[in-house]
Amino acid sequence: MSTAPADDGLRASAVSAWSSWLTLFASSGTLVCCALPALLVTLGAGAALSSLIAVVPGLVWISEYKVEVFAFAGLMMAGSGLLQWRNRTAPCPLDPALRHACLRTRKTSARVYVISLAVYVVGGWFAFVQPLIGAQTAG
Repeated sequence: MSTAPADDGLRASAVSAWSSWLTLFASSGTLVCCALPALLVTLGAGAALSSLIAVVPGLVWISEYKVEVFAFAGLMMAGSGLLQWRNRTAPCPLDPALRHACLRTRKTSARVYVISLAVYVVGGWFAFVQPLIGAQTAG
């Protein structure tokens, strides 16, 4: 006879929530490497960008390895998306308070994931698409 506890969906919701927050963190690196410097230069704040680089020299490293940063963030996004999809119909506890918490966590995870996707797309635009457009209009 098995004494394993029944799966009440709490573990799946917690994993989904953590993966969403980690994805947001990973995709934020794309903004730091590419979108933030482009925005500062566009606004004529090159001096602010150079001050930022002096204070946080790791920004240069992130910018030099932007393909790897985007690949890592993309893998995190894919993994988190897979977990979100897999856990979309996971059971929640029968207790009303726990059920409400489970459903709220699931909604929050989905929102954080969508925000992460938006951050990733904006960072990708400034890292890869905008330089191509600028090169075509300059030439």
